[in-house]
Amino acid sequence: MRSVLAIPAFRRLWMVCALCSIGDWLSLLALSALVTKMTDVYLVKSFALSAVVATQLLPAMLLGPLGGVLADRFDRRKVMVVGDLLRCALFLSIAFVGELWWLLIANFLIGVCALFWIPAKDSSIPNLLRRPDQVETANQLGLMMTYGISVITAAGLFSAISAVGPTLNLRSELGLAYIIVIVNGLLYLTSAVMVATRVKEISGRRGPRVAGHAPVGTPREGIEQPGLFAMLREGVRFIGTTPLIRGLLVGIAGAFAAGGAVIACAKLYAASLSGGDTAYGMLFFAVFLGLGLGMAAAPRLAQRLPHNRLFGIAIVLAALALVVVALAPHLWVALVAVALVGFCAGAAFLTGQTIIGSQVEDAVRGRTNAMVQLVMKIILFGATAVVPLLVGLVRPRTVTVFGEEMQIDGTRPVLLGAGVVAAVVGVVAYRQMDDRRSEPILSDLLHALRGGDDRRRSGGGLLIAVEGDTIADTATQAQRLAEWLRSGGRDVVLAGDPALDETRLRGVLDGASLSGARAHALVAAAVRADVVERRIRPALASGALVVMERFVDSPLAHLGAASGLGQTELEGLADWATGRLRPDVTVLLDRDPAGLREPERPAEDRPHASGLDSMEHHWRVQRILTEMAAADPDRYVVVDGDGPADEVARRVRDAVRPVLAERRVAVADGPSSLAPGVETR
Repeated sequence: MRSVLAIPAFRRLWMVCALCSIGDWLSLLALSALVTKMTDVYLVKSFALSAVVATQLLPAMLLGPLGGVLADRFDRRKVMVVGDLLRCALFLSIAFVGELWWLLIANFLIGVCALFWIPAKDSSIPNLLRRPDQVETANQLGLMMTYGISVITAAGLFSAISAVGPTLNLRSELGLAYIIVIVNGLLYLTSAVMVATRVKEISGRRGPRVAGHAPVGTPREGIEQPGLFAMLREGVRFIGTTPLIRGLLVGIAGAFAAGGAVIACAKLYAASLSGGDTAYGMLFFAVFLGLGLGMAAAPRLAQRLPHNRLFGIAIVLAALALVVVALAPHLWVALVAVALVGFCAGAAFLTGQTIIGSQVEDAVRGRTNAMVQLVMKIILFGATAVVPLLVGLVRPRTVTVFGEEMQIDGTRPVLLGAGVVAAVVGVVAYRQMDDRRSEPILSDLLHALRGGDDRRRSGGGLLIAVEGDTIADTATQAQRLAEWLRSGGRDVVLAGDPALDETRLRGVLDGASLSGARAHALVAAAVRADVVERRIRPALASGALVVMERFVDSPLAHLGAASGLGQTELEGLADWATGRLRPDVTVLLDRDPAGLREPERPAEDRPHASGLDSMEHHWRVQRILTEMAAADPDRYVVVDGDGPADEVARRVRDAVRPVLAERRVAVADGPSSLAPGVETR
């Protein structure tokens, strides 16, 4: 999370999302309270919350896909700014007009603005990150803000304003409600200003990623963009013809149908357990506790299974837990099962969001997000409307189970049926999204429970990368680190020979007469891919410690500084070449380029120097490497690379030792304090 929040553009957008989430929850409280104060009719008061929720959900069901089309067609930053300004104006108008009919109309229009704002925001997040594997953490932070911090903040703000009113002699409850509505409008105004002035990166678009899905509707130079309805048809066609997204929608439909059944049955189900309101509150707490834990655990689970299979498995497990809920004879059994349902649902929801952010092209991401939101709301609305009718068809009766009386009413068969349907849908989604259909779902499930990840299924290797500006520094320190690790009795492989790699790279470039920057980057990626497949992966599978000199970061930094290619493009290429293999720890030698006696430039960047002198090039490389470390602090240790080689080697050992201790890897000498110049991140 620290590495994602270290990205300035994402951090600012996250704060914008915090303001808007607080505004959304505060509007739910403020408008429902305002409805009850605008009328004396008891029946209208009883429907206050339902009216507010319904008028905000209605736009999504009527106009859902159009929000995604706007996010894919127009500048997303402008869409968000206009949406926030309109929401601010509508909230202020509620206070100035002061009529119930206008409150409901304005709330409907606020829902329309949110319908356009949300796909634009969700589609922009992956473009602000450095790597696709950060999408999951970014979604985790967003959900934590939306359904955790913002809820508490909005409730506290609502209570604080309500409590301050009498102190300020604001005796009119209606006037106090208007103040809350105005505060809510100002939150959206602040959001609009921040997006317009502080998150300009949202306007940028990202091209197709290496090994990604083929983009649909990508604007091309000299070709006129299709119209809104043509883009809508393209989006629907893309979703219908892409198994990954089709399976995702099928799984979401089944999961939310089951979720709607649980919501509609919750009150009566609690009564069937003879617990009343207390049991209802405990069940409510259990499901949201499980939801939060599931979202927190999803990234770790994703290390054991790919997202496309984890999604279907999570839905199947949630369905099986729902069957246990339907059959639970006691409250404590129901609480455990409901918490498990929430856990699996939370993991599935975060995984689905991650799939959209990391595996769907930017050109269709807005429409995909909008379609997912539409399916969620329609299914949830339909389930909550139909389920009470089904429950009412079953006459309650009392049965005896293990000597204990148990009430069977309409909630039990409905929940049982919802669990069975969700399990079937989960299997269908798994089969649609699975990229290894020959492997049974049960084996994947058992593997996830055992806790192995894809890389270490057949071994327990550890990959340590040594990165830095100059080949002389990294070669010396990688060799000394490998010798020190061998003295501890472990099998150590020193992978990679930059001099040999440069010779191979130069031979391919010269022999094929390749001189373009992109061709150069592709050949460099091919050399790295060969080293990974031929030496690193077999060594990791055998359980060896692998020390890799200049694994990915240093070549990326040199190519980025010299060729003018975007860092995101280069990182996508590196991920594809290495199969997204990441070092367990990266040692970055942080050296002052001014201290180099003879600045060296690797062969991999010489054809594309872009007019930079050697010293300026090295300053750029060092800055890029430092930014990489700042963006992923959990994986890096930064070591001062200035000074004698023996002193630097001691700093490297002290930096790596805590990581080895966590993995229970024996080393030659015992623990020691960190040497000066070692910074753990």
